[in-house]
Amino acid sequence: MQVVVRDNNVDQALRALKKKLQREGVFREMKLRNYYEKPSEKKARQKAEAVRRARKLARKRAQREGGLPAPAAPARAAAPARN
Repeated sequence: MQVVVRDNNVDQALRALKKKLQREGVFREMKLRNYYEKPSEKKARQKAEAVRRARKLARKRAQREGGLPAPAAPARAAAPARN
């Protein structure tokens, strides 16, 4: 993986690197490898992730086709009135 540093802007290059690592799932992989995961637990986790992805995809597809309303934006709490 490569990130080009332009105009000695290391901060921007670091942000780009972090974004690439996040997209590739490197941080997630590191977190999972911190401890041993039994094969049965790994299988259960992967199955749960697959179910979650399938439900998310189905929900998005239903929203696009008009079957479900789009999720409402979270309502912000009203600020207390100042006297």
